[in-house]
Amino acid sequence: MDDPGHRTTRRRRSARQRPEVWPKEIKIGQTAPLSGPGSAYSVFPKAATAYIRMLNDQGGINGRKINLIVADDGYSPPKTVDQTRRLVEDENVLAIFMAVGTANSVAVRKCMNGKKVPQLFVTSGASIFGEYKEYPWSIGWGPTFTIEGTAFATYILKNSPDAKIALLYQNDDFGKEYLRGLQKGLGDKAASMLIKTQSYELTDPTIDSQIINLKASGADTLILATTPKFAAQAIREVSDLGWKPATFMSYASASVTQVMQPAGIERGVGVVSSVFHKDPSDPLWHDDPGYKEWIAFMDKYYPDGSKVDVLNVVGYNMAMTLAQVLRQCGDNLTRENVMREAANLDVQLPMVVDGIRVKTSPTNFYPIRSLRLARFDGTSFRLFGENVTVPEDR
Repeated sequence: MDDPGHRTTRRRRSARQRPEVWPKEIKIGQTAPLSGPGSAYSVFPKAATAYIRMLNDQGGINGRKINLIVADDGYSPPKTVDQTRRLVEDENVLAIFMAVGTANSVAVRKCMNGKKVPQLFVTSGASIFGEYKEYPWSIGWGPTFTIEGTAFATYILKNSPDAKIALLYQNDDFGKEYLRGLQKGLGDKAASMLIKTQSYELTDPTIDSQIINLKASGADTLILATTPKFAAQAIREVSDLGWKPATFMSYASASVTQVMQPAGIERGVGVVSSVFHKDPSDPLWHDDPGYKEWIAFMDKYYPDGSKVDVLNVVGYNMAMTLAQVLRQCGDNLTRENVMREAANLDVQLPMVVDGIRVKTSPTNFYPIRSLRLARFDGTSFRLFGENVTVPEDR
């Protein structure tokens, strides 16, 4: 019997030598935290898989069915590397789509570009996924954390110019970019207004000590650049301490079911975040045709999914974007053409806020550059103000 290691080597060599042709089935890979500290984001692949199942029931894309292969990486970059290698070399996927996490996607970016495999619509707000010159096979999707941090800073400067700001951020590319965006938005007032920052590690069991330190700084404004688990902890701890800062929270955690409910609904009233999806928990959208279409989809293809969780809308919107790219490819399903079409989008998705388009070009790998501020009222995040667009400097 052949040595298993030799079989694996031969299988991977065979995958690399297969032509870029997917005549009957389009294989797409995804890495996501189905377990571990980022498991709140496991709804992304669930919603996307359900959407693709609907597409396949309708005949697929250009007569081809889509096979989305989801691999659990536990939100651990080393596991992301292993799972991505397996998807590319063993499964021979056309592209990696909607991989979850900044550090996780950075860990495989160089390899993906070296192998010329599309790294499509990374689920991260890091601006580094728009570096089309250095990494032409990697593209982001949502507004960058620089854009959101700048938008929050602009709002604070206008409405509370004497604010004393404290920042809690994740100690990785996500959090550090958020800090840079906040500093950029505050400009020459950053040194005087941003009076305290505290970071945390994904492996930390709680962030109670960080919140205590931030409160002790005398800050009257708190910004949370966190993932859902830690956002819920922060809101709860702020309330337990009797601290009442004006609180701003990244869209990465703007979820009623994953954050506000675990924190305690009453504790989060007044928290400001940003949105670009139509939040299904907001009655504003309940007569909207796009919302009604999404509800019909959820009822038929994802009945166990929460109909008030915006994260399920994220997965839906991103799967719809993938479908648009594949339609534009027609019968030319090469990896090169996939990237060409991913950089040639201009669509208004039904569950993205009106006026915010998914738009790319060969020199614009930031598909969404606008967002709206929203305040939690105890039931949903309610929009206020106008669409905010912050150009990237790249």
